Amino acid sequence: MQLDQNQLAALAAVLRLGSFDQAAQALHVTPSAISQRIKALEEHLGATLVHRGQPCEATPIGARLAKHAEDITLLAAALHRDLGLPTEQGPTRIRVAVNADSLATWFIDAMAALDGVLFDLVLDDQDHSADWLRRGEVSAAVTSLTTPVTGCDMRALGALEYEATASPAFMARWFGDGVTRAALERAPCLIFNAKDQLQRRWCDANVATGLAPPTHFLPSTHAFVDAAVAGVGWGMNPADLVRGHLAQGRLCALIPGRALDIPLTWQVSRVMAPALAPLTKAVQKSAKAKLKQP
Repeated sequence: MQLDQNQLAALAAVLRLGSFDQAAQALHVTPSAISQRIKALEEHLGATLVHRGQPCEATPIGARLAKHAEDITLLAAALHRDLGLPTEQGPTRIRVAVNADSLATWFIDAMAALDGVLFDLVLDDQDHSADWLRRGEVSAAVTSLTTPVTGCDMRALGALEYEATASPAFMARWFGDGVTRAALERAPCLIFNAKDQLQRRWCDANVATGLAPPTHFLPSTHAFVDAAVAGVGWGMNPADLVRGHLAQGRLCALIPGRALDIPLTWQVSRVMAPALAPLTKAVQKSAKAKLKQP
């Protein structure tokens, strides 16, 4: 089935920008032209691709087609780059799944190393980011998987080190008699979201299994640190972000010397791997500098 590239570009722009008007501005056409292209593509495929609203949202088929359109642009740019051919197209766009703690500690350095690239980042837990690859919704992902996703190349990056930390006042209030099972079942705990298993893993490895502490849900890496410093709760924080707080006494390790290392891998769609080679190189360089290496 032949797909019209102008229609695909219109679809990608609508879903990326959230409206027909903004897509029209980006593609230098009228909103009517965008609407006609989307309608023609939907009629051609016999399926709804866009849920019209504020903002417009993709149907599952629409999301996959929009990703295909952006892949074509990325592959064309890579071909021009490899052959030394001039190109008039603007920046290419790369959709990547990454966990929030990697974004806060080392991934932005990899982004900064690339020119002419626009990033569309999907934030998800490192244990679940590979699901975006399996669904074909991203081209690459930072994951905790140690085996390749089907159809992907995998590279080990190193480990992101986490410290179980709390403020001195919190330690005195809740752990005055030690970090015990009973204390952990009473002391408020910081959790990023329902997918976050780091606190449970640390407890399982160092104190006891099956704990269910009272929980604050706090979906922000930097707010996680701030909340620990403020005494709101205890939580697993990236070592790089709390090293200064620990040195200056604003935070304490719940049990010194019991950091939790989470190995990370970079997984790239094999079809897109050649086009993403510069990004892969930048990711590996940044990870080597910032993550704990074997």
